[in-house]
Amino acid sequence: MPSGTRKGFSDRAHASRLQESSLWTKKRPTAPRPSSSESRSCESFFDYPAKQAKGAEIEARMAAPGFWDNPEQAQETVAELKALNSLLKPLATLVKGADDLRTMLEMADEDESFAAEVPHELERLEPLLEDLELKSLLSGPHDASNAILTINARDGGVDANDWAEMLLNMYARWAAGRDYDVEVLDRQDNLEAGIQSATLAIRGPMAYGYLKGETGIHRLVRISPFNAEGKRQTSFAAVDVAPEVGESAAVELRDEDIREDVFRASGAGGQHVNKTSSAIRLTHFPSGIVVQCQNERSQHKNRATALKMLRARLARQQEEKREAEEAAKYNLQPKVGFGSQIRNYFLHPDQRVKDARTGFLVGSFQSVMDGNIQGFLDAFLREQKGPAK
Repeated sequence: MPSGTRKGFSDRAHASRLQESSLWTKKRPTAPRPSSSESRSCESFFDYPAKQAKGAEIEARMAAPGFWDNPEQAQETVAELKALNSLLKPLATLVKGADDLRTMLEMADEDESFAAEVPHELERLEPLLEDLELKSLLSGPHDASNAILTINARDGGVDANDWAEMLLNMYARWAAGRDYDVEVLDRQDNLEAGIQSATLAIRGPMAYGYLKGETGIHRLVRISPFNAEGKRQTSFAAVDVAPEVGESAAVELRDEDIREDVFRASGAGGQHVNKTSSAIRLTHFPSGIVVQCQNERSQHKNRATALKMLRARLARQQEEKREAEEAAKYNLQPKVGFGSQIRNYFLHPDQRVKDARTGFLVGSFQSVMDGNIQGFLDAFLREQKGPAK
């Protein structure tokens, strides 16, 4: 078969994949008839007309008088629209591109000059399709939410404190690379180097959906910069990710279930922070969850932030329970949990970072520390897709 003919068949195969994708929901006489499984997938996440209607409804709400009377609820609505637009814009491009592609293929039968445009259009649309197919995995109840990410230094002494701060910077750089907003909710510095713990709010479309798989133990192997003998040191840090949920979320908080402790903030922060009891620690008796915040000078602000952190942890706990029940249906063992070693980072004897769950490997340690972790996040999402129902 001539090479040009083979290439034509390849282009048509790629075009067919675009048209027959589960993203293809626009109803028209010439559109391929989706299978029942494709229809369910479209209706659950990528129903383009419904998404457009939802976006218009949210914009109408935002334009209504009094929208900002409840700032917290308004911020939730704005975040919802951002998450929706992160799907609508590439979907609109893909739907239009698929229409153009079909027209090119029809005209290429009569005019070969149109056939030359097909490969370029495919190269433009394929990344969009792959990104949207990945986002179709972000269909959990809180996946569109912002994320509250907490890092705690574990075994390894001052090396572990330093390692925890390195992870903190890694996630902040990843967020900046996606134009997400980052707010430090709480940070406790270690006197010698690094941090004891820190909590970030990472706000952007699908932030929690992408980051939820980062929960677990992260292990670093390197020659310790804090050891005069230059010995190899293994350090551990624990990462926990929870969805940022508002007061309207289905999370019950009763005053009688919570103990509040007030104490003086430690570490740097000025004379006012250290001399007044502004720090807040909340203990939730039914779940055993403990959160604290000392970042603000105002006790009221620290209490509000601590309640937000507690609500997020409880929402995550509810989701973990649902995930465990879902896994039990298929006799699956959970692949992630707070306390499991999920990823190994090596600076000695060679440089590499490997995920213990998916096997995804990056040969450049520094690239990962610079925030290039999307490959790990995507690999985990695909791994967690699970068996078809």
